Amino acid sequence: MELFHKATNIRFLERRRYWYAASALLVVLSLAAVAVRGLNLGIDFTGGVVVEMHFPRAPDLDRLRRTLAETGLGEAQVQSFGTAQDVLIRVPPAEGAAAREITEQVRAAAAAIDAGAELRRTESVGPQAGRELAEKGATALLMALLFIGVYVIARFQWKFAVGAIVAVLHDPIVVVGVFALSGLTFDLSVLAAILAVIGYSLNDTVVVFDRVRERLVQMRKATALEVMDVAINETLSRTLLTSGTTALVVLALIAFGGPALRPFGIALLTGIVVGTYSSIYVAGALALDLGLSQRDLMAPEKRAEVDNLP
Repeated sequence: MELFHKATNIRFLERRRYWYAASALLVVLSLAAVAVRGLNLGIDFTGGVVVEMHFPRAPDLDRLRRTLAETGLGEAQVQSFGTAQDVLIRVPPAEGAAAREITEQVRAAAAAIDAGAELRRTESVGPQAGRELAEKGATALLMALLFIGVYVIARFQWKFAVGAIVAVLHDPIVVVGVFALSGLTFDLSVLAAILAVIGYSLNDTVVVFDRVRERLVQMRKATALEVMDVAINETLSRTLLTSGTTALVVLALIAFGGPALRPFGIALLTGIVVGTYSSIYVAGALALDLGLSQRDLMAPEKRAEVDNLP
């Protein structure tokens, strides 16, 4: 399936210096936002109380949130759990408030919505457990980046690899920056979305780079810039179709998934947009400016033979 009926001839990388500046600005702003504003960490990382309630009928979650806010639990996260009648309520830790007291407040709020509400489970997540989850999450992210770097270096010539690795680092930094600026809750689901974004961005970059390698061999008289633009144009339809259809699904998730899934969806949507951009204007542009040429794809013996020509 093709998006364009005629082959496109867009000169993507001619003005890549401007896109370098845009990417550098995005990364600096993201890092500055994290340093100054910090992240609005969810209960997964900060600790708190988790309460599972069962209602005879599906409750109005927005009304339940308002009732919890009126009892002083305004930052509680409310979401359906398994069925529409089962609701999971997460309350961040409050200074001087015991887990039992918070549980009673939640039970009272639920009873105000429906007198038949039943407490099924309560669990307290301490700050220590939250710190451990944060450390394990950071370790998972670093290990993913490490193994991706090893894979890219093994699969591609080093100039390709440098561009791909920088692009893979670029995307999660921007996503985290969006969460720091917006104040959206950053929890384990968002961390999972960032890991998915890394894989999505790398896949897009690999598709472009595979086509670049093919065209470098076939278009021996063309410059590296011309080859890169041709390869990007040839994969453009596939890139836009894949990104577009995925973005439509994520938009539906953001619109209809409720508050609990909205941060996850926003992280994915941001990553799709930034990942599509970085596979062209970060990965491809860097490989080009590192001096990528047909010679880089030659076997060592062939390269020596060419170098010895008069």
